Amino acid sequence: MMKALITGASSGIGRDMARYLANLKFDLILVARREDRLEELKRELKGVSVRCIKADLSRYEECLRLYEETKDKEINLLINNAGFGLAGEFEKTDLARELEMVDVNIKALHTLTKLYLKDFVKRDSGRILNVASSAGFMPGPLMATYYATKNYVLRLTESISEELRRKGSRVTLSALCPGPVKTEFDRVASVKFSMEGISSEYCAKTAIDQTLKGKLIIIPGTSIKAGLFFRRFISEKALMRIAYSFQRRKQY
Repeated sequence: MMKALITGASSGIGRDMARYLANLKFDLILVARREDRLEELKRELKGVSVRCIKADLSRYEECLRLYEETKDKEINLLINNAGFGLAGEFEKTDLARELEMVDVNIKALHTLTKLYLKDFVKRDSGRILNVASSAGFMPGPLMATYYATKNYVLRLTESISEELRRKGSRVTLSALCPGPVKTEFDRVASVKFSMEGISSEYCAKTAIDQTLKGKLIIIPGTSIKAGLFFRRFISEKALMRIAYSFQRRKQY
């Protein structure tokens, strides 16, 4: 039986990934701060083993505890999905909240990727899916810190993947880079997307299917793919102005 560990599993994409993986008969380790949500999801999932772990991944010691509790569980798929956003002008957004975002979106993902990757490389098997964003390809005025964190996730994933390829490892890394997805993200970040988002279920299924095939960059939805294609023909200055105008259309 294959086993997956999913952070940020209590809602949105993480929850739908858990549902889809259960359909694929993966045993699951579900991680989030909201234990009641995890237990509710556990009761829903049938035919597989499900373990719930309450953890606040903004705290480094909680990341280490999570690894220590699960390192001997023969995990085949690690999904670093925990994360959140924050909107507003950089000089005005709350510093403590931004640093918490950096801790979750970057530090926790970095820590868990490194710890589990070492085990995966030793046994020469395993897959890691890091949830980035189409924001990872862009500058992000009015969501500067969030966009910067997703740039980090994308480039880290690409760089490690190339290191593994060079040594002939069978371990794979993938970066999920969706555009707007219909989840709780917009409420937490205090934004309203100006373009229609894809469904969380579709995003989760696409991400899992392509991760299991070893695909590096996963971009669900045709509109975001088209936008990223035309991005290469636009200067950085023009891109920053376009990104700013796009963010301004969101309702704070």
